[in-house]
Amino acid sequence: MTSDSPVLVYSAGACSLAVHIALEEIGKPFSLEQIATDKGDARKPEFREINPKGRVPVLLEGGNTLTEAPAILMYLAMSNPAAGIAPVGNDEIYKALEWFNWLSGTVHSIAVRQIWRTEYFSADPDTHQSIVARGKEHLTEAHQQIESGLENSAWALGERYTVVDPFLLVFYRWGNRMKIPMSQKYPAWTAHTNRLLEREAVQRALNTEQISVWE
Repeated sequence: MTSDSPVLVYSAGACSLAVHIALEEIGKPFSLEQIATDKGDARKPEFREINPKGRVPVLLEGGNTLTEAPAILMYLAMSNPAAGIAPVGNDEIYKALEWFNWLSGTVHSIAVRQIWRTEYFSADPDTHQSIVARGKEHLTEAHQQIESGLENSAWALGERYTVVDPFLLVFYRWGNRMKIPMSQKYPAWTAHTNRLLEREAVQRALNTEQISVWE
């Protein structure tokens, strides 16, 4: 599967949502290929040929394949400077990488996965309850840190919207799906989410994926 314009392989509501939003923000032609990770599509041989890691998102462009949401987001933002969604200057770039590394490498891979993908941590079902409980503790701590990081600024990197912000939207939505009362517990993060929902690119991506931030 090759294309001169970007092709995003995504699963509705997964972290690929952030990449989908970035593509909408850029405003250039792109296409979508949807799979259902909850039905095991990412483990199928035909998908593994595209991404042996068995994960979304995958960006296909000009015969090249790029995986991992933070890498794709930075690539799209920095190769499309006119869109105005890239970190600017070393300080913002380093801060964006700090957010991305922690969200992807710690919050997603440990806390979220302990809750939703407990089998990654133990094949023994008798241990799963304690793993989920520990994951919830880790996630609460992470959510509190995100709330603190947004208390004094409109966006993740300050007063300017960047590709870090739709990535945070993914985690906020996941919190709601876990039945965490996000709007009650995290007012700054909720205000950040509402600012995102005012953006047409965000609404287009949510409508296309047929998902809501609130459920």
